[in-house]
Amino acid sequence: MAQHLLAGLFQGFTNRQRTVAQRERLLALGSLSAGLTHELNNPAAAAVRATLTLQQRVSKMREKLAALAAGHLDEAALQTLIKFQDEAAQRVAEAPKLSAMQASDREDELSDWLEDHGVAHGYELAPTFVQAGLDSGWLDLVANAAPAESLGGAIHWLYYTIDTELLMKEITDSTTRISTLVEAAKQYSQMDRSPYQTVDLQELLESTLVMLGRKIKPGVRVVREYDESLPPVPAYAAELNQVWTNIIDNALQAMGDTGTLTVGTHGDSEYATVTIGDTGPGIPEDVKDRIFEPFFTTKEIGHGTGLGLDIAWRIVVNKHRGHLKAVSRPGSTTFVVRLPLAGPQIGETT
Repeated sequence: MAQHLLAGLFQGFTNRQRTVAQRERLLALGSLSAGLTHELNNPAAAAVRATLTLQQRVSKMREKLAALAAGHLDEAALQTLIKFQDEAAQRVAEAPKLSAMQASDREDELSDWLEDHGVAHGYELAPTFVQAGLDSGWLDLVANAAPAESLGGAIHWLYYTIDTELLMKEITDSTTRISTLVEAAKQYSQMDRSPYQTVDLQELLESTLVMLGRKIKPGVRVVREYDESLPPVPAYAAELNQVWTNIIDNALQAMGDTGTLTVGTHGDSEYATVTIGDTGPGIPEDVKDRIFEPFFTTKEIGHGTGLGLDIAWRIVVNKHRGHLKAVSRPGSTTFVVRLPLAGPQIGETT
């Protein structure tokens, strides 16, 4: 009876631990999914908004062009304005970055120029011209090419051209951001890939940082110290991403709103090493030896189950035959993960 009782207790404890671990993974997945949805929503909404505005700008640009062609412009002047249009479109892509003060000064300058030349609503047009990197000298060239009667229409036509280019640039940036997030999510989840494969640790770390981007506060600086010569490593990629997630998430919570998160890789003849460091308060001396114990946590009730580092330990040490340790002092904590370059021996993992 004692043997049956002990066996039952052990089996019950094992099943409970497995269930709680699965719950921890699902909670982490839910949190990451919510963050990814939020990150995707912003560029998607920006692309939709820019597309709707773009339709209006293209329509206005056609109207202005028709009015110019029917007005006081001869063919030579119209051809000259078309050249200015091409130049303005090119300048949008090459526009320099201006500080807030520089942009404000230039907007005032262009507003005064437009008002002096009788262009209606010049204060509304000036920010767009500044954003495209244009100044009053360039507008002087336009004024010399267009008759005074047509200058207002020519300026508005060029304004719609520039605004169209800026909107297309915004759409490109937004859709590129969406594509980057989707690719990072596929890399993170290792969707449609074999569980055991040869992987680039840097790519796994980068996809994890993207997935956790919403949790990285503006005051937290991310420093990357990658060894580009580190070879790919045979590993269970999706599970390693879970290790990075647990460690980085703990580091971000430890630092709060400000600090430095340092992610690095290097290697030797036998092992690939990943280091994840933070500038938080450090791990108290009296709990350092317990941080990898299941269900042990220093977080407040409701903020952690104490399984994140236990899961990381099982994946690194038990499944990959690697090493995992934490080096901590006040103001600096670094987790060191060492993975054999030869990979874990499939069939011997637990």
